[in-house]
Amino acid sequence: MQGKEIRYRPGHGGYVSEFTRFIDGFLAAHPEVGASQRHGWYIYWDHNVDLAEEELARRDSVPPKPYSYD
Repeated sequence: MQGKEIRYRPGHGGYVSEFTRFIDGFLAAHPEVGASQRHGWYIYWDHNVDLAEEELARRDSVPPKPYSYD
């Protein structure tokens, strides 16, 4: 990613915040961070959904009271 020009969306008057410049520079200098972020995404978010298990949980749940202070 080094040596590659980073392009920003038009419509912001060409302004790039100091924080954005810092993060872009950090990610360019540390490419392993991007790989670590993708690995973390797969651990916590990309799971196969078991629809049968969700249906069982829905049927086994107790409906909430209409008024919680009873």
